[in-house]
Amino acid sequence: MLEKLKYEFEDPELMTAALTHRSAQVAGAEAGHGELDNQRLEFLGDAVLDLIISDFLYRHQPRLKEGDMSRIRAGLVCETRLAEVAERLGLGQSLILGPGEAHAGGRHKHSVLADAVEALLGAIYLDGGLQAAMEAARRLWKPWLGQPEDWEDMLSDFKTRLQEETQGRGLGIPSYELVDSQGPAHARIFTMAISIGGQRLAEGQSGTKKEAEQQAARQALALLKEGAGDS
Repeated sequence: MLEKLKYEFEDPELMTAALTHRSAQVAGAEAGHGELDNQRLEFLGDAVLDLIISDFLYRHQPRLKEGDMSRIRAGLVCETRLAEVAERLGLGQSLILGPGEAHAGGRHKHSVLADAVEALLGAIYLDGGLQAAMEAARRLWKPWLGQPEDWEDMLSDFKTRLQEETQGRGLGIPSYELVDSQGPAHARIFTMAISIGGQRLAEGQSGTKKEAEQQAARQALALLKEGAGDS
């Protein structure tokens, strides 16, 4: 993990704290800095990451409006993206978990992985300053920062767009329903269905319910624009 992170901590206890999940507070008590787990570092890292991504967008995308910058930033720092960064690092195997969380598949949970990535950035910020954190984040986010042509979906909150479309057509507010959930706890796939005016129109699948709803809304929006929802 450290090799892929490409950052050497002056204070390795900060790294230990960043990798310590709250379920392993006994192990984390040895991390120093008064930290029993990575929750406070995650709070700090969340703010640091927001600043780094905001700075990047401001400097490199001068034509983007404020609203678009906000939506793209949200897409770049969402839980799914953070979990992808963690998986690229192989971070799950380095986490310090309590026995229960480890048994429950915590090394693969998106929420646990995302928190750990933010905590690592917080730890790097404390250890080496903002510049070090910025360099680390830009390395880790390079696959997305370097591909602005792939940001279109980040500009789209499909649920909001769909609701605007249905209300504009007098069809009311879409409703979402969990219709299926498969796979082990650490790799669950959720299927969310969307209905408009009592008619089921589309389904979406993802590792989180929120993302599955977005996928369903995206499909429903496309169907409406094709005329399939006019009946």
